[in-house]
Amino acid sequence: MTALSDQVLDTVATGSYHAPHDVLGPHQTADGWVIRTRRPMAGTVSAIFADGTSADFAHLRAGVWEAAVPAQPGAYTVHTTYPSGPDFVADDPYRFLPTVGELDLHLIREGRHEQLWDVLGAHVRDLGGVVGVSFSVWAPNARAVRVAGDFNSWDGQGHSLRSLGSSGVWELFVPGLGTGSVYKFELLTGDGRWIMKADPMARAAEVPPATGSVVTASDYTWQDAEWMTARAGRSPLDQPMSTYEIHLGSWRPGLGYRDAADPLVDYLTALGYTHVEFLPLSEHPFGGSWGYQVTGYYAPTSRFGSPDDLRYLIDRLHQAGIGVIMDWVPGHFPKDQFALARFDGQALYEHPDPRRGEHKDWGTLIFDYGRREVRNFLVANALYWIEEFHVDGLRVDAVASMLYLDYSREAGEWEPNIHGGRENLEAIGFLQEVNATAYKRNAGIAMIAEESTSYPGVTAPTDQGGLGFGFKWNMGWMNDSLEYIKRDPMYRGWHEGELSFSFVYAFSENFVLPISHDEVVHGKGTLFTRMPGDHWQKLANMRTYLAYMWGHPGKQLLFMGQEFGQMSEWSEGRGLDWWILDQPAHRELHDFVGTLNHTYRGLSPLWARDSDGEAFTRLGGPAWNPTVVAFARRDHHGGTVVVISNFSGNPVYDYELDLPERGEWAEVLNSDAVEYGGSGVGNFGAVHTDDSGRARMTVPPLGTLWLQHRR
Repeated sequence: MTALSDQVLDTVATGSYHAPHDVLGPHQTADGWVIRTRRPMAGTVSAIFADGTSADFAHLRAGVWEAAVPAQPGAYTVHTTYPSGPDFVADDPYRFLPTVGELDLHLIREGRHEQLWDVLGAHVRDLGGVVGVSFSVWAPNARAVRVAGDFNSWDGQGHSLRSLGSSGVWELFVPGLGTGSVYKFELLTGDGRWIMKADPMARAAEVPPATGSVVTASDYTWQDAEWMTARAGRSPLDQPMSTYEIHLGSWRPGLGYRDAADPLVDYLTALGYTHVEFLPLSEHPFGGSWGYQVTGYYAPTSRFGSPDDLRYLIDRLHQAGIGVIMDWVPGHFPKDQFALARFDGQALYEHPDPRRGEHKDWGTLIFDYGRREVRNFLVANALYWIEEFHVDGLRVDAVASMLYLDYSREAGEWEPNIHGGRENLEAIGFLQEVNATAYKRNAGIAMIAEESTSYPGVTAPTDQGGLGFGFKWNMGWMNDSLEYIKRDPMYRGWHEGELSFSFVYAFSENFVLPISHDEVVHGKGTLFTRMPGDHWQKLANMRTYLAYMWGHPGKQLLFMGQEFGQMSEWSEGRGLDWWILDQPAHRELHDFVGTLNHTYRGLSPLWARDSDGEAFTRLGGPAWNPTVVAFARRDHHGGTVVVISNFSGNPVYDYELDLPERGEWAEVLNSDAVEYGGSGVGNFGAVHTDDSGRARMTVPPLGTLWLQHRR
C-alpha cells in the first residue's frame, strides 16, 4: 500500500483537493502500479479490466480505496457493492488524460483563444471508445472545483476537477454522460466557502427561473451556403439595409424559434425588410430586462427552444434572403449569485475597483476589459454567435457606457486613466480587438455600435485609431427628428434646424437611423402617438416621416409594431396589437411600409453611397420653404433620386425646385397616395424640368415624394 497523508486523503474524499488525478486513478509507485478510487460507504470495490481479469481494492481512509495491479492498467471499470444498496458499475473519470491541450492553455493564458467555446465548458467527447462529457472552467482564484449535477444527486464530492496550472483552468472528463445532463460548478473560495455557479461557457441552460447549465451538442446541418457565400463577397455599407427590430417573446407570444420561422419569414418578405434584429437572445434570468442582463453569454435562451432550434430559425431567414443581427451586451452583467458575479469568490469577470466595476444606476457589474482572459471571453463570444449561429452582425449595446470612466458618475466616483483623461482605455482596446477580429475572420458581417455621444472614429478603421465598427446608431438624428415631428405642423417652420442639423454630420460615420424599442417604452408612447393631429393626420405624419427617414443618408431600423401604427406602448409581457390591422387606415400604413422597403431596395442611390458626402446634395432653391426639406442622392453609376418632404399640413402648389438633372423625374413614391390612406395630391406620376433644370410641382400635405431621374 502507498503512504499518503491523512490530510491529502481527507481532501480527496471531500472533493477539496486541487489535483485529484495525482491521487486517484492509475499511478506507478516504487512497488509497482496501483489504482485508487473514491467510493465512500462501499462494502467491496474491484476493478474489472478489458481482458476479464480483476483486482480488489482495500480501503485506505475516508472512502478512498487502493488496488495493486501487476502492470500499467489499460481501460477498466470500477465495480462497487454497498451493504444496503444496489451494486454500482462505472468507468473511472480519473484514468483519462486532460481534454484541454497545452496549446489551448497557452492561448488562454495569452487571451488569444478565438474559439474558446471549443475548449471550455461542457463537451460530449469520445475518448478511446468511451463516451462522456469533459468539463472545464476558468477559475484561477478557486482552491478546488467540483462539478455537481443531476448525474450525481447534486453532490460534487466524487467529481472534483484538476487544476491545469497557471492557466487557471480546471478540467475533468466524466464517462457515461451525454447531452441533456444538467450541471453547475462548485468552487472552494480562498476564504473557505463553497459556492455553486452556472458554467460561464455553457452553450445551453435550463428554462428560467431554473438556473442550471445543460450539456448540449449540435447535429444541425445548415442549408444557407448560398447566403453565406454571397455575404462573404459583399459589404453591408453599399447594400440596402432596412432592419426590423424584434423582441421574439412578444412579437407573437407562444412561438418558439422553430414555430416563429415560417410566420416571421413570410412577414418580413411581404414587407420587404432586408434584415431582422433580435433583442438579446443570450440566456437571462429576468424577462423584464428584455435580454439586456445576460447570465449565459454562450447559451441561447431556452425560453424558445434549443440552440439547434435557433440555428433553424436563422437558416430559414437566410434561405429567404433575410440577414440576421443580434443585440450583444458586453458592457455590463447582472449580480445574480449563480452567474458571473464574484465567480470564484472574488472579482474575476468584473473590475475589482467599484469605480470601474459597477454600474450603480443599472445595478450591474462592468467587465474588467484590461484582463486578457476576460477580454478573450468576450471576443470569443462575439465570434461564437457569428460563426456557430451564422449571425450576420452584432449590435453592441451601450457602447458609450464602456468608453467613459465617468459615465453616469459624479465627481469623486471615478478614477482618470493613466493620462488623466476620462476615456476607458482598456474598453477602447477591447472594442478595437473584437471588431478587428470579427471582420478578419468573417467577411461581409456588420458590427454596429449603439453609441450616444460624439466620440470620434466609431466606424473608422482600427489601424487609423478608430473603434473599427461597421456602423453607428445615429442617436442625434433620432432625438432631433422625433422632437421635430411631434410639433404641430403650424410651428415646424420655426424648427427646421432640428431636421437639417443631421446633414452637417451625416457622413462623419457610417450611420444607422434607429427608431428602436427604447423609443416606445417608459411613458414615451409609440411613434404613432407622438404624431400631432387627428387620427388621419397622425397616420399621414407617420408616412411622411418614414419616407423621409428611408430617404435620408444611412441605413434604417424600425421596432416591431411601428410599421402598422401600434397605438399602445410596447410591453414585453404581451403581444403586439395585431388586431389593429383590421382597421383599413392602419392596414394601409402597413402596406405603405412594404412599398417603402421594396421601392427603396430597387433604388441604389438611396443606399449605395450612404456614407459619401459627395453623393448628397441639399436642395431648396429658388424659393426656400422652411417646412419643405429636399435633397438629392446619387449612386456610383449616375442614378439620382430626389427626396422632398412637406411637413406642413397644407399642400404646396407650384413649388419650384432646382433639380440636379434636366428632364423627366418619375414620381416613384408618394406617401400621400390614396392607396395608403392619403389625400391623393401629387404630380400624375412625373415632374419635368425646364432647360435650366428647374421643375414646378405639387408637394402634398404631410407628404414625402421620391423622384427618380429618367435618362
